[in-house]
Amino acid sequence: MKTAIFKFKTYLFHMRRHSGWYKISFGILIFVLYGANSYAQKSPNIIFIVADDLGYGNVRSFNANSPIPTPNIDRLAKEGTKYTQFYAGNTVCAPSRAALMTGKHMGHAYIRGNTRLPLRVADTTLAQLLQSKGYKTGMFGKWGLGEMGTTGSPEKKGFDEFFGYLNQSHAHDYYTDYLFSVRKGVISKVVSDTTKYTDDLIVDRAYEFIKENKDNPFFLYLPVTIPHAELDPPAKYMKMFQNADGSSKLPPETPFERNKSTYRSQKQPHVAFAAMVTKLDETVGHVLELVKELGLDDNTYIFFTSDNGPHKEGGGDPEFFNSSGPLRGIKRDLYEGGIRVPLAVRAPGRVPAGRESKQMWTFWDIMPTFTDLARVSSPSNIDGLSFVNDLSGKKQLKQHDYLYWQFNEGYRQEAVRQGDWKLIRFKYKNKPERLELYNIKNDIGEKNDLAVANPDKVKALYPIFNLAKSPVENKEFDWSDVEQ
Repeated sequence: MKTAIFKFKTYLFHMRRHSGWYKISFGILIFVLYGANSYAQKSPNIIFIVADDLGYGNVRSFNANSPIPTPNIDRLAKEGTKYTQFYAGNTVCAPSRAALMTGKHMGHAYIRGNTRLPLRVADTTLAQLLQSKGYKTGMFGKWGLGEMGTTGSPEKKGFDEFFGYLNQSHAHDYYTDYLFSVRKGVISKVVSDTTKYTDDLIVDRAYEFIKENKDNPFFLYLPVTIPHAELDPPAKYMKMFQNADGSSKLPPETPFERNKSTYRSQKQPHVAFAAMVTKLDETVGHVLELVKELGLDDNTYIFFTSDNGPHKEGGGDPEFFNSSGPLRGIKRDLYEGGIRVPLAVRAPGRVPAGRESKQMWTFWDIMPTFTDLARVSSPSNIDGLSFVNDLSGKKQLKQHDYLYWQFNEGYRQEAVRQGDWKLIRFKYKNKPERLELYNIKNDIGEKNDLAVANPDKVKALYPIFNLAKSPVENKEFDWSDVEQ
């Protein structure tokens, strides 16, 4: 580009004596330079797909031993960068999404566990920041951070468009008679056809959003509800894992009976789970093809990840599916299997293809990373860092000193990772705390507790548990009595 400009300037020097041609040529130069600069400055589209309870090991490109093919997610990873040390905001739904939206980890976030309490007016979201930059913002799937009429309702948190569920309990029902919709910033409760699988309705609205905004910079947040229980997908996907007589290709099958559960009964939970992962993979493929078809490939980032580790609810069987891969633990654990999630990022010409990165980053880094891509400032009081440099294949200068999580269902769990070391704290009411120490680099499966053998490392990491936390503002997560 610089060479071409130099030659053009030389040409203009020789054309000065022909004033008419000089003016025309100078005008062409200004147009070319302005056009090139405008193209370079055009805000990129951002698509962020979040699966619900998909394990690190449920994606073939992250776990070759997964029994379920995921060709489209694998293609996304192959055509972009695969991150093998990316972490969710927490080990369950609502707090993980709160970290994603607000850029704060569990020591500072307002929402630190599953709750019906909404985000507050004071909680600025990623969508609000992108919206302020002129982005069209759409969310389709599960929100989990505020009901209709509250301060956390999607239209009050930066979304021009929304279609799906507002809370995680309602999202257990894939054949519901109502969903919620936001159009042009106005929310309403809408009737849903109970014969229709809601994931179909949700992803169709997402595709519509992409088409409608192909000429604008847009942010598509696609937090689909699968493969979370209940395990009851459409028959056409079930048939992919059934024999001609309807029997399971994935035995043994232990039927799941509803009883007091909120989930529907399922005679073939293995078939159903595999079908849901297949449907999820199909959605990723459709997004990839639609972006290409609309000519948006060269200016669109596509991210794919999961909100936490795999579940065993409603007939889920993470052991059978090797859902955590080489990791220990599942959803509701602060072992790696509960919080480490697959991440693949694709943006031709912007994100290196065929690359695997061991960069350690998290959900609370998404806000500053996306605002950096969009050239808008993030709040100064967040915990996240921008990882745009690593995305582009450059050296990442800013790194976290540590990562921190807490989870408080029934008892307190806390985890801190600093470098290769991870310390986990378990505390039950009226019982002494228990500490476990792992070297994640040498022991990705957290099989060898080194706490007793490395007291100095425990002593060095332990103060972070207090350093990382501010007093809870949401009293629902005040578990000071557990510390007794």
